[in-house]
Amino acid sequence: MHTPLAVLMRALNRKLVGYYRYYGITDNSKAINSFTNCVRIQLFKVLNRRSQINSYNWDTFNLMIKRYKLAPAKIYVNLFEGKVSSKIL
Repeated sequence: MHTPLAVLMRALNRKLVGYYRYYGITDNSKAINSFTNCVRIQLFKVLNRRSQINSYNWDTFNLMIKRYKLAPAKIYVNLFEGKVSSKIL
């Protein structure tokens, strides 16, 4: 709750990249994008609980996200690339 925003976003991005590297496989982009949206919503809620008044509305939150960018969702492993076709000898 008391962590500076720059430190919080750096730690969150490290965790997001780790999640994307683990779950970022072919045909899982819908789930990864859904997870990213859930993270954005939870981050909004947590940042608004830091004080007794709401710190952010969605417009100011989106401006903050532009400044402290969230790691983009990415597919790291393509299961179909480099697949060797079986040949009968």
